[in-house]
Amino acid sequence: MPTVLIVDDDRGLRELYKSELSLEGYEVMAAATGKEAVEILKDSRPDVIVMDIRMPEMDGIEALGKVVARHKNIPVIINTAYPSYQEDFRAWAADEYVVKSSDLTELKAAIKRVLERSRPKAQPDPKAQES
Repeated sequence: MPTVLIVDDDRGLRELYKSELSLEGYEVMAAATGKEAVEILKDSRPDVIVMDIRMPEMDGIEALGKVVARHKNIPVIINTAYPSYQEDFRAWAADEYVVKSSDLTELKAAIKRVLERSRPKAQPDPKAQES
């Protein structure tokens, strides 16, 4: 079961995402700030991180930089209400960029895409080729 770390200062959204993504078969962890997310990553390795940008203490852009520097193989999806951040080159380090919506279809699709891309490719069995 893939694990998703939700990073958003809005408690209601964290609960909504946790509920919806759990129904999709994901294990969900949550953090209220970028700083909290960075702390969680010291002990846990989620399969994907969904991160808001505007948060107290440490915003999503700063947290994204710390995550990418330390955990290059964990995909990050920026999930924000502000499409203008797509123009910020620092946000380009994210694997996907989703504008928040009450309909989570696009976010769920982005999670599936990044998980598919990050899965190791099956290597052909050399013994099967000998036959």
